[in-house]
Formats: sequence, C-alpha cells, structure tokens
Amino acid sequence: MDFELPSHLNDVRDSVRRLIAAEIEPVMAEREHRGEFPRDLVRKMGEAGLFGAAFPESVGGSALGFLAVAVIAEEISRFRPEFGYCMNMQAMTCPFTILNWGSEAQIRRFVPDLIAGRKIGMFALSETGGGSDAAGSMKTRAERKGDRYVLNGSKMWITFADACDAGVLFAKTDPSAGHRGVTAFIVEPKSGKGFTANPIPMKSLSSILRSNAVFLEDFEVPVENRLGQEGEGFKVAMNALDYGRLTVAARLVGLAQACLDASTGYATERVVGGHALGRYQMIQHLIADMSVNVEAARLMTQRMAWLMDQGEPATRAAARAKYLASQAARHAAQAVAEIHGGYALADEYKVQYFTAYINMLNVGEGAANVQRILIAEDALGYKNANRHRVRRHDAKAAE
Repeated sequence: MDFELPSHLNDVRDSVRRLIAAEIEPVMAEREHRGEFPRDLVRKMGEAGLFGAAFPESVGGSALGFLAVAVIAEEISRFRPEFGYCMNMQAMTCPFTILNWGSEAQIRRFVPDLIAGRKIGMFALSETGGGSDAAGSMKTRAERKGDRYVLNGSKMWITFADACDAGVLFAKTDPSAGHRGVTAFIVEPKSGKGFTANPIPMKSLSSILRSNAVFLEDFEVPVENRLGQEGEGFKVAMNALDYGRLTVAARLVGLAQACLDASTGYATERVVGGHALGRYQMIQHLIADMSVNVEAARLMTQRMAWLMDQGEPATRAAARAKYLASQAARHAAQAVAEIHGGYALADEYKVQYFTAYINMLNVGEGAANVQRILIAEDALGYKNANRHRVRRHDAKAAE
C-alpha cells in the first residue's frame, strides 16, 4: 500500500494554486461588485485542464483519473470555494453524465466544450418539496409531441442555471411510474423560450456563482437531446451522484483544511495573557481534532477516487467519504470560530466565508442524514450500497 500521491499530482495541485493566485484572487472583489458571471475565469480554468482530468484525450481531457479530480477539487475549495461549483458543473455531474450515458453525437457536441469551459453546465434534479427522494417525488413533466418533448415544472437549487449553455435535467415522462417514470435530457436554455432561472438570494455566498430556482413553461427539447432511454433517468441520476459526491467530499476536505490553516495561523500570531493563543491547551485540543479529522476525510475521499480509477463500484465509498468529509468540515467550522472568538465575525478574517460554504456543501449531493441511512442499511445488510452495475466511461482504457 502506498499512501503517497504520485509526484505528478503534487504538480497538479501546485498548478491549481498558481492559477488561483494569478488569475482569480486579484480580480474577484471587482467581479463580485460588477455582479457578472465570470465566464472568462471559468474558461481559463478549463483551458488549464482543471475540468478534464477524468476524461479521455479524444474529447479534450487529460485522462489523469479521478484521484486527480479529488486533488483539484480540494485545492480549489481550499482557496476559492465559490469556484468549487465548477468541479460539478464543468467536470463531473454534468459532462461526465453525458459521457457515460450519451450517444457519440451527444458526447462530441457537448462534452469538449463543457470541460474546456467554453460552455457553462448545470445539473437539474432537485425540486421544492422533493427532499431526499428527488426522483420519486418529481413533479416536472416531459410530454412527447412528435420530434420534441415539452417540459413544464420547476427545479430548485440549480447551480449556474442563470448562465447555463447546456445541462442535464430530469423530468417525468410517465408520472404514474414513480422512479421508473423519470427521463434525463440534455437541455440548452438559450435555444428557445420557456426556461427561466432566478438566482436565490444568499448574502453569505458569492453573488456571481449562484444557485437558482428554475421554471419551465412549455420548454421544448428535441428528441435527440434525450439522455439514455425513456424511464432510465433514475439510473442516470444515481450514477451521476456518485461522481458528484467525489467532488463534494473533496471540496469539503479543502474547506476543512482552509479552516485548519486559518486556525493555526491565528493561534500562532494572536497573543493573549502574554502567550500565543496556540500555547493554551484548549486551543491545542481543537487544532489536534481538526488535524485528525481533515486527514481522515482526505484519505477516505482519495480511497473513493482510487476505487473509481480501478473501475470498481464506489457507491459505498462515496456515501462514507461524503459523510465523513461533511462531519470533518462542520467540526472545523465550529473550531475555527471558537479559536477566533469575536474576530470570527470580522470581515478581516474568512471564518464566516468558510462556514457558509461548508453549510451549503453539507446538503449538496445528499445531506449527512441521507448518507447515514445509505451507510447503515449497507452495514445491516438491508441494501447493498454497491448493488448497482458500474457504468463508467474509462478514460484511460479509451485512449
């Protein structure tokens, strides 16, 4: 067993850090003030290869694998967590779902532009009132009329929907069939009328990289944009969420690491009662726990990525990694606030910034309690978490 990252992935991590420092950090305050979606920055990230690690070279990827995805997602969220959204919309749940389930024509048309950042993606599954059963309780309807489907309904918490060029959206083609009535579509919001995206106000998060409420009113999708077969949408969604949980877990690890970095820095510099704050045992306990939790979550996440690179089922590992990473990050958010005391509320420090993104990601791709149910039912033998057949486009094998 070798727990060291390959040297080329350390190089990848360093390149992510350099890109953020050179291209994103200097302009973000001004971009937030302008309130415009930063298409050029997403494109620079795509051109640098940050979104294509799991994709074959034939579609513009680098075939570095899922472990590289975990490294990239962690490092982005450690320094600029608002851009961590891109690792789902531009690298995993949107384009990789098309790679896995799409026809050759669909893959050629959409995937290269998404992973290069030339097109902005989205993944539209959740609905108001759907809770953890997003597919079974789905209300959005798709009715076939000749060579088109007509979609009506709404979606909630859809990242990048206000800027989207091409995304994956789920609707029921047979409302009476429960999960078996769900179908997946590739939608192009700018192709016609009937698609409205309203950003959800969230003052603590970025004003330019946002989640949205989506409304569909007689929105037409050509039949050739159906992803998979009618009634196959639940399988598509569940398969996609494993990839989403990889990036969300890695992003939570990155945020937990950012909290640890901020805590050690503040505890070293801040002097209380003539001693550095870090000399006090209670502070040391908080930092020790954070350090252990972060490393454990990182190892669990990287093991999940390794399983995916081996072509092995990873649903069990995905639930465990996402759950552990969310717990590590939530603990880190509480600890960094305790260590900073009243200064945790000051804009001078990033404590509230980290906490806001941790709270958001705790829900993304399945809340902690959903993961607990998956893990417990698997451990009890009620449902084998890895029961579903692996459907994965192997980037390395494709070369």
